[in-house]
Amino acid sequence: MTGLTKLRLSRGAYRDKKIVLIRIMGIPVLILILILVILRLEPEKPGISKAQAAKAAALFAVSRETCLQYQKESAGSHFQEKEQNNWYVPYMDYLYDHGGLDETDTKASAKLAQKDMTYQEASRLAGFLGKQYQERVNLNRSNRDKTYPADLWWQIYEDAVREAGQNWESQGIKGIEILDVILYGTPGNVETAPGWTCFTSDGDFRFEGLALDAYLDQKIRIYVRDGEVAGVGRLISEHAVYENVWVDSIEDGVLNIHTGSITRQFQSPADGPKTEELVHNVVDLYLEKGDLKRITVKKDRIRGTVISVDDQFIEIEGYGKVEMAPGFRVYKVYGDYEEQDRSDILVGYDLQEFVAAGGKLCAALIMRPFSAERIRVLLMNNEFQSIFHNQVTLTITCGGTINYGETEEKLQAGAPITIQPDDERLKEGRMVITPDSLTNSIRIDSLNRSHGVPVYDGILEIRKEGDQLVLVNELLLEDYLKKVVPSEMPSSYEMEALKAQAVCARTYAYRQIMGNSYSQYGAHVDDSTNYQVYNNVNTADSTNQAVDDTCKKLLFYGDEPVEAYYYSTSCGHGTDASVWGGDGSLLPYLKAAELRDRKRCLDLTSNSAFAEFIKNPDIPSYDSGYAMYRWTALYKGSTLGNKLGLGRIDSISIEERGIGGVAKNMVVTDETGNQKTYKNQMEIRKALGSKDLEIMQKNGKAAEGMSLLPSAFITIEEIGTAKDGSKLFQIWGGGYGHGAGMSQNGAQGMAKEGKTYEEILNFFYEGAELRESES
Repeated sequence: MTGLTKLRLSRGAYRDKKIVLIRIMGIPVLILILILVILRLEPEKPGISKAQAAKAAALFAVSRETCLQYQKESAGSHFQEKEQNNWYVPYMDYLYDHGGLDETDTKASAKLAQKDMTYQEASRLAGFLGKQYQERVNLNRSNRDKTYPADLWWQIYEDAVREAGQNWESQGIKGIEILDVILYGTPGNVETAPGWTCFTSDGDFRFEGLALDAYLDQKIRIYVRDGEVAGVGRLISEHAVYENVWVDSIEDGVLNIHTGSITRQFQSPADGPKTEELVHNVVDLYLEKGDLKRITVKKDRIRGTVISVDDQFIEIEGYGKVEMAPGFRVYKVYGDYEEQDRSDILVGYDLQEFVAAGGKLCAALIMRPFSAERIRVLLMNNEFQSIFHNQVTLTITCGGTINYGETEEKLQAGAPITIQPDDERLKEGRMVITPDSLTNSIRIDSLNRSHGVPVYDGILEIRKEGDQLVLVNELLLEDYLKKVVPSEMPSSYEMEALKAQAVCARTYAYRQIMGNSYSQYGAHVDDSTNYQVYNNVNTADSTNQAVDDTCKKLLFYGDEPVEAYYYSTSCGHGTDASVWGGDGSLLPYLKAAELRDRKRCLDLTSNSAFAEFIKNPDIPSYDSGYAMYRWTALYKGSTLGNKLGLGRIDSISIEERGIGGVAKNMVVTDETGNQKTYKNQMEIRKALGSKDLEIMQKNGKAAEGMSLLPSAFITIEEIGTAKDGSKLFQIWGGGYGHGAGMSQNGAQGMAKEGKTYEEILNFFYEGAELRESES
């Protein structure tokens, strides 16, 4: 091979290597070019408006009501006056004043509020959620004015909610909830819907300022605080299952179904179940992008007396505890349809049929109205300290039976029985003792009441709860009342007063049965002052007669039984239902007025007016002759300070009074300036109540103090210095109890003047009617 040939070959090899190198280097360049082209062609991710992001951020911190209240109380809005009625203004104003927004970056303008949030604004809002979230926005010079993607915002928001949720829970704060729901309806498809109300599988919510119609009949993730939707995180699925809905009717192939609080219509699939299989049944509807594709009918039903209801199971006589399916519903199907709540399934009654599928309960169909015939009472332990008992010893005064599981044992009259939590007969959780006679036949020897060892009517159910026992006495409502009335009012009182008490007690019990507060234990009420005191004193002929003479009579206001509140003694003037912190107008029959024939409502809301009133023991009233009509008590500043966890008390101030003069807000300040505030009558009575306190009554006799001050109809003044150098405070008070509804001693005073029980009830529950309950 010549030199020239070698040179040509080497040049050729070099050229080939150069081509290969160019090709190798060109691949990354081409890829980079392609990426840039793709990025330029890829559409920008959708953003979120400043207004919507601000709403979510504000609701992360506080409720909508707090934002509205802040708007009312603040010095002024950041927006122009003509723009201040826009829905987003309360949220954005709150953030401007609390660091979530800055007018340097985000001008307060209606036009700008509807524009997309930028990276700069997202960085500030994310920092408002928590400093650690600000960095995740990745703000830089090149993107500060660009639209921040909505999906990235909701990822940060959800992470912040999950982390904050642990603190909210520990502090008892109800913060943002993360809910995956099916959207049933909005005002766009439900004509009767209130504005900004959406209907979902988890309930009804407000969604002010948000657009939801595109998600109808789909599953979405939402963030909710106190019933207000803060935002929609994402679409979860275009497929939705309407579980356990009630089919009301079918017309021309269109199903009318009830779900939640609304009615919807769907075109039935051609191959779906027949009309007679669907109407008045519970079904599952399978939808895809809003179209009904398939229907499953749930036909199996069971029936029996409800023994107990808790968060997971319903105990039904004959079936035991049956688990509820996740989408469990309760429908009232007699009369006008209504979707109800689990709390409307009354223990001790057989009013419903249960729809079952897959071994679980899918729905309860309440088939007929409630009639109060029986009541189930939790019997508390000695001194009414707890509903739980370590053991129970009882005697059946006649023969009877004890049932547990499928076993029945005979019981001999007079033979004592002791039951402990580890008793084999409680292996399935409960036993029922049924005497041959249901009148005064069960003596519970391990209990002690004011009149000694109590004897009960009806039957006794003993339930095992953990390593303790719960006792439930089931009996006729009228028999129950015969042991309530003498426990609540002296049997020596006038017959008309006793009749008024019997009607109040019956009406109160009726509402408590419907309230179902102890359903997890299979009871309606307990036997203490938490409800009505039951079987704490002996029955009497007079109280029995009062119950018999008013048999089945209840007080109604409109179609509802009244809240028949009563208390011992007034101060000469009553209050209304606002004494418990709510809106008094919601119970219009509870009037604040003098307890005398002229029945005026005096203005006693100022401290000076009330002090003049309460210091006068001679103001006439139906119950002015009773010892607790007026009373006084004396506190040393050192004693009260120790009780309240403060130093020696320097001042006690009633900052607000409710109608009738009842104290609603009290501020106690110690000598170092530390303060505590008590914001309702019950808190005030607890703060000032003490068993060591001596109560000087109107009759000049001293009464022992209690853990609650007798009432919150009080005025307090500093009157001198105690021996230990602390200030002395005098309490002038009147009455005993909350002051709303019927004064029992007032009723006695009216009866003594010749008033009938109907007149007494009309005085204390103005506008209410006496009616007999349906049997």
